[in-house]
Order: sequence, then structure tokens, then C-alpha cells
Amino acid sequence: MTQWQQGSSIELTIASLSDRGDGVGRWGDRVVFVPDTVTGDRVRVRLVRVKKQYAHGQIQSVLKPSEYRIRPRCLVADKCGGCQWQHVEDVYQRQAKVQIVLEALERIGGFTELPIASPLFAATHPLHYRNKATYPLGLSQQQTVQAGYYRRGSHQIVNLNQCPVQDERLDCLLADIKLDIAAQQWTIYNERQHMGQLRHLSLRIGRRTGEVLVTLISRNSNLPDLLTQAQQWQAKYPELVGVCVNINPKPGNIIFGDRTHCIVGRDYLEEEFAGLTLQLRSETFFQVNTEVAEALLAVIAQRLELQGTETLLDAYCGIGTFTLPLAQRVKTAIGVERQSSAITQARANAQLNHITNAEFHCAAVEDWLTPEQPCPDIVLLDPPRKGCDRTVISALLSLLPPQILYISCKPATLARDLKLLCADGQYQLVYVQPADFFPQTPHVECAAFLQRRTE
Repeated sequence: MTQWQQGSSIELTIASLSDRGDGVGRWGDRVVFVPDTVTGDRVRVRLVRVKKQYAHGQIQSVLKPSEYRIRPRCLVADKCGGCQWQHVEDVYQRQAKVQIVLEALERIGGFTELPIASPLFAATHPLHYRNKATYPLGLSQQQTVQAGYYRRGSHQIVNLNQCPVQDERLDCLLADIKLDIAAQQWTIYNERQHMGQLRHLSLRIGRRTGEVLVTLISRNSNLPDLLTQAQQWQAKYPELVGVCVNINPKPGNIIFGDRTHCIVGRDYLEEEFAGLTLQLRSETFFQVNTEVAEALLAVIAQRLELQGTETLLDAYCGIGTFTLPLAQRVKTAIGVERQSSAITQARANAQLNHITNAEFHCAAVEDWLTPEQPCPDIVLLDPPRKGCDRTVISALLSLLPPQILYISCKPATLARDLKLLCADGQYQLVYVQPADFFPQTPHVECAAFLQRRTE
């Protein structure tokens, strides 16, 4: 009889997909999480991490493939950790993401009546959608320069010359720049020894403009002949508007350091978004799926039923990606963001687009939301994956703005925070719009609309 222990092989059927991308099956009354599977697969699995009621398994063979299983369109999909769902049929990916949102809102949020839109917003093309890619650099055993994503659960680079989810116009740069780095004999960073120079290669493109920005992330600025090489790149690629070097001397897995120097051209590219022109720098946070972000913004503007008389507070506003388009539909838009560089860019983008009714403040959201601040008509929350600080939730429940729009990239923290906001009956969850910003992965974005109860 098969034992419930590490190393045992078991057979099971995958019943669903988790928010981490793993297939979920049951063996008796125990749960087994299995990467690289899809709902409906009958698989043989080796147990690799075993607890009393659940385990993580490693697929040994597919005994009967699911109707939702397809051949991955990437040659290294079974190795690369950049995508988890290359083997999952596109339509079913979207269905699974809606289910992930539903389960989080029900299980974590405690919501029973869910006004959730289905199907979710999705890109027209589920490949070649990313407008930015940042690749760690490394050396092979033969000491050739590598760039790619890490294998799942490791820091071993899967070398890439092209990537099917990034904008295909960046592929030629990825392959050629690796060769030029090797020819220049610039040293590659070794994270264990904290030696070497180049750490990452960042490529960014304006989907609408075609402008490209290349950034080398280096431990120091000691890169001989960098100016000459940058000039050669700019001459070779007409769409390349700038080459930058970002300095990050600190150990750890944070990609960008505090200083970025422009070597040739400009330190930003221009992108057209929602009818505006935005300047995006190397380290700027901007949604990687331009088209789906625009579609979500259109629904947000429609659902808020803006009359042009409102005051909108955009908490965690970044460079004003949503603040500035919405400012054109309200009386006053206020953006709050703790990163000073983002606020500088937001103000510059407002000026570039002649938007005069938007103001931006560098502050932590929890510090800005005080009883002394006038209550806005609408609060837009777009926090990082960890969600809102409890002090932000408390401040909102004191201010009680008529509408709260919560944009989230993690359904679990969204559900947790919505539960807190709705706990005392002051707010009602009236609509949830999922959006697929990241095809081929389990990540799903959501916009949740809350209305203050008036009765």
C-alpha cells in the first residue's frame, strides 16, 4: 500500500488550479499541489514535501491528459519559471482566474452574493503582450553570458534568446546584447560571492510608439567603453531612444538601485495610454499589459458614472497612470505616493498633457488619510500585492467616502481588505471586474467597486 510520505508515488486527478498556478488534487482526504498540471489531468505524482493534511508533488507522468492541456508554445516552458500556465488552454486560463477570484472572495472575504463580471477582460493575443522584461544575467559552465528567467524554486538561469510573452520587437535586442556584453568582457555579477558587475538587463518598449529603452543594472559604473557600445546599439536599432545604467551595489534580490545614469539618448521612452502621452523611465512602475490596462480603465470610468464635479483621491498613484486619465473626467484629482521619483514623473506627465486639475503629493497613504483632510467623493486604492495597511482601512472607515475603488493584483489580499471595509455594514460590494494582465501565468488583476450605504 502506498504510504503518505516523501518519495512515495501516487495517482490522482487534478480537480482545480490554485492561485499559485499549481494543480490541486485529492488523495483520500488529503490535498496535493502539483505544478505543470491542469484541471482534468490524471497523473502519477511523486510526493516531495509532505505535511499531515497536504503535500506538494512532482509530476512523473500524465496518465490521461485533460481536455484543457495544450502543447506549450515556448521551447523551455518546462524549465523556465517565468510562466506557469503555458500548458493550459487560453480560454480555460481565463475561466480558472475568475474561479480564483470567486474562491478568494468567498473563502477569505466571506462574501456570498458576488456581483462579479465574467468573462474577465483579456488581451486579444495571449502572447507577446509584455511591454517590459528584466532578465537576470549569469554565466554558463562554459562561461558564456546568459540572460533569462530562473528555474522555478532556484536561482539557476534558463537562457533565452527570445521570449513568447514579451513584445516580439525586443527579441533581437535580447540575443544581440548578450553577445556584445561578452565581447566587451564586462564581468557578470555573482550573488553568492557578491563580485562582478552586471546583474540584470532591462528592456522596455512603448507598445503604441515603438520606442525602446535599454538599461543595464550593474553593481558599479566600471564598464569600460560603455559609451561606445551604447552608441553602436543606438545606431543599429533606430527605435532605441536611450541606453541607461542603473547602479545597485547592495546584496539581495532587489533589482533596481537608487541611481540611474543616461549614457546616450534619453532616460525615458514615451508611450501613448488612454489618449495621453506618458514618459516611462527604466524603473517606472507601469502595467506590463498596456491594452488590458486601458480596457480596465474604460470600465472604471463607466462604472464610477463620473459627472465632472467629483474629487478623486488616487492612493498609491505611482506615476499617475490612472490618476491623469480620470482627472479629465472629474473636478479635482489628487495622487498620493510615497516614492518621490514616481511623484516627480506624475507631475511631469501632468504638465506634458496640459492637465491642470491634478495634484500629486509624496507621502505614505496611511499618513495622508487624516481627519484633517477633506473627504473625497471617490478613493481609488491600488496598493502593492501585500494590500493596504490596517491604518489605511481604519482611516477610510473614519472618512467614509461615498465610493471606493480597489484595484488589486492579488485576490487573497483584496478579499481580506474588502472584508474589513464591509465588516460594519458601512460599505457594500457592488461590482468586481477581473482582468487578465498576465496570460500564461496564474496572476489576475481585479477592480472592486464599493458603495457607501446611505440607509
